[in-house]
Amino acid sequence: VTTRYRDRSEQSFDQMAAYIETVTAVRSGNYFVFCPSYAYQERLYEALRRRIPEMHPDIQIVCQESRMSEPEREAYLALFHEERTGTLVGLGILGGIFSEGIDLREDTLIGVFIAGTGLPQVCAEREILKDYYEQHGKNGFDYAYLYPGMNKVQQAAGRLIRTTQDEGVIFLLDHRFWQREYQELFPREWADCRRVSLSDAAILARTFWEKRDRKE
Repeated sequence: VTTRYRDRSEQSFDQMAAYIETVTAVRSGNYFVFCPSYAYQERLYEALRRRIPEMHPDIQIVCQESRMSEPEREAYLALFHEERTGTLVGLGILGGIFSEGIDLREDTLIGVFIAGTGLPQVCAEREILKDYYEQHGKNGFDYAYLYPGMNKVQQAAGRLIRTTQDEGVIFLLDHRFWQREYQELFPREWADCRRVSLSDAAILARTFWEKRDRKE
């Protein structure tokens, strides 16, 4: 899948939604989907709404709103602590309030999807930073864009594993994650990451949960 701006067609959002629907249908529980922007979140939400209500009416989808008040943030997070028999899919912004500062332990969160590499948008400040590092013999793109982006990705993934008892699935949804420069920044705990296609995503998720259940 791709999240590059030039590739954001309706087909690409449908494909992203298909991964989320396929994996969340394997195991009921709470999932977070982190998006690169509010505009991307809105289009992904519409793609999910086209797929999920008809095929999986027990899946609830909620979105992070811009400029949420403190009570609104608390109400949003409270959804993850409610007892439910179905599945909650919460959409949020990569690098936003829910991808960095929340603590959902054990089964309050069992899966995280990260849509995109988190690269900051091109702007004058980033380009100045890029030029500065290049003038000092370093890779300016890495310092201005790649490192900040991967920092956001790792923080978002870290919402899932808060204690030694936490377990769940993390899906990095962008083909660029398979490039060497991205994988070199993966934490060592991701050394056994697997490249998956839509056809085997559910199989791998099911295998993971079956192994976890046998341990219990």
